Amino acid sequence: MNPDAITTLEQQLTSALEHLPDEVRRIFHGRGRRWPGLEQVTVDWLQGVVLVSLFREVAEDELAALRAMLLRLTESPVWQRSGARSLLLQHRYLLESTVELLWGEAVDECVVSEGGLRFKLDLGKKQNNGLFLDMRYGRDWVRANAQGKRVLNLFAYTCGFSVAAIQGGAEHVVNLDMASSALSRGRENHRLNGHDLGRVSFLGHELFKSWGKVKKTGPYDLVIIDPPSFQKGSFALTRDYQKILRRLPELLTEDGVVLACVNDPAIGPDFLVQGMAVEAPELRFVERLENPPEFADIDEDAGLKALVFRRG
Repeated sequence: MNPDAITTLEQQLTSALEHLPDEVRRIFHGRGRRWPGLEQVTVDWLQGVVLVSLFREVAEDELAALRAMLLRLTESPVWQRSGARSLLLQHRYLLESTVELLWGEAVDECVVSEGGLRFKLDLGKKQNNGLFLDMRYGRDWVRANAQGKRVLNLFAYTCGFSVAAIQGGAEHVVNLDMASSALSRGRENHRLNGHDLGRVSFLGHELFKSWGKVKKTGPYDLVIIDPPSFQKGSFALTRDYQKILRRLPELLTEDGVVLACVNDPAIGPDFLVQGMAVEAPELRFVERLENPPEFADIDEDAGLKALVFRRG
């Protein structure tokens, strides 16, 4: 992160602060590799909280220069007009993902909005704050295609897809995730949006040990698969994704739809298209959802892959 890169970041953030959205949004995506020297940096606007994340350790002098630039930015007129209350620097490369308060109010939780829906985020507790911003169009798609449907949300995390589905008129959503704390936050997210929790189920189980429970509440009109690339002791993408694809026909209705996702930069969309053709040939590929423009990447196949398949 040389001085030129830090100057570029300052310019990008100054421009972004001039045109802030009314909702949560990434405002700088260095991981898209379009700005040399900034590949390890992202910046998110959390509606009053500016969260700068470092995904790789940098030299101490570079870190000091980054802090100095960010503090200088807080003195600028554009920052004063932004309404920002806090500036945080998260060290994502550390196991504990340490978060520094650089300026403003200390904050460990906040509520943000996206498309009129509300979500509670945790700041400084874990690597991920509770809402993957690159999946914005995926949540929009689910909301637009959920009316009257029974939905299965695998690897549900904090239930962003579930919130979108219920808002879109889903009959019922089943959320499965082995992390009970994430599902608890999912319940909170539904409550934040005034949803009827009688239309939502939460299964705190490991998927490959729980097929019986999952099938019992099926069949489903829509199955969402959005796994981590790796989850110690339970899931490895290249080893285990095919096992899920193989079981899809027994989970789906006759004209059921699947939204299958991969967010590993090293794995392209053909992994899902070809995998589905082998493991569940009765499901045909329909489309790949676009990614939000703020997540532009020099290689579009390195970004999020969210693919739609339909049975029949």
